[in-house]
Amino acid sequence: MIRLPLVLSLLAATALPATAQTSFIANSFYDAEVPLSKYGYVEWAGIVKDLSGGDLVPQVYTGTVLLAPRASLQGARDNIVQVANHAAIYTPSELPVANAIQELGFLYSDPTLMMLAAADFSTHDPVQLKEWADNGIVYLGGFATPPYLLFCSSPVTTLAELKGKRIRTAGSSVSQWVERAGGVPVNVPSSEMYTGLERGSLDCASNAANDLIDRSLWEVAKYTTLLPTGMYWTGPEWAYNAGFWSGLTPEQRSVLMQASSRSMARMVINYVKRSEDALTEAAAKGNRVSEPGEDLRASVAAFRETALASAYETATTKYGLADGKAVIDAFRATVEKWQGLLASVDVRDEDALTEIALREIYADLDPAQYGVK
Repeated sequence: MIRLPLVLSLLAATALPATAQTSFIANSFYDAEVPLSKYGYVEWAGIVKDLSGGDLVPQVYTGTVLLAPRASLQGARDNIVQVANHAAIYTPSELPVANAIQELGFLYSDPTLMMLAAADFSTHDPVQLKEWADNGIVYLGGFATPPYLLFCSSPVTTLAELKGKRIRTAGSSVSQWVERAGGVPVNVPSSEMYTGLERGSLDCASNAANDLIDRSLWEVAKYTTLLPTGMYWTGPEWAYNAGFWSGLTPEQRSVLMQASSRSMARMVINYVKRSEDALTEAAAKGNRVSEPGEDLRASVAAFRETALASAYETATTKYGLADGKAVIDAFRATVEKWQGLLASVDVRDEDALTEIALREIYADLDPAQYGVK
């Protein structure tokens, strides 16, 4: 049996430089049906091939066959894969800026807004750009989840029912709220939610509603509470190995920018729809979908009132940013910019979202210079 480290070494060794036809390895640690894989990698690969006329050929891997979630940043940096998605929460020491802006997770609930704002900030803010470069990657587009809900093995609609529950969380802001509400936050990858709930090491998981079906959480979490517990947007949907990226031609880089624009639009539209449909599907399978009680809802509302001040403090004390407030305020300004840009846009229109992303995010990124060593 061939061991995984040997497989990875062979893949890295056979990664092709930019040529007349460039084949490269693209990895998403999410399962194939999760929107970030299905639209961000599987369908994205077809878009890349079409736009490049067959010049760029991504070889897509999904799930954890090649890289575990915590290893995706290192995998892209070390050229084990040439592009990968990565959730910054798994590498806070390497990505303090990206993690600091996620401290605002409780303040927003619009995935289209946050995906585009995060992509804009991450491709233009000099502090964030330096962080990507220091980690040997080139950021080319973002993602955002729908608001996270609670999936539990027993009913959790009140503070009394939540007390003492071990809850999988994503981001320290959610963990802070869980602690204040009387629960026990547990930081494990989303890929481990099912087994945690099945084995009893988790009582609840907080994630987007599509996972009820896409990851079969309805089987092990019979109770869903429609309590928005923030959302997640931090990290690259496409993190390119810096050396590989520099070896591409400007024309190839331009194609990948265009593919990111189209794929981000398709991804967020379908992510939202999938999450809405999953609640209906799960209920039909016997999942009990409930509204939160007033005290639980009030707990979240009260936490939101303190979230901004807490984010400023955490950026400095936990993530060690020299001017954390400036970083967070720059991100908030980018969000405000996109609130204005999207005010008259149909966020279910793929072409409209593609066009605005191309114009407002990628138009001023020179493919001959952006991310090139």
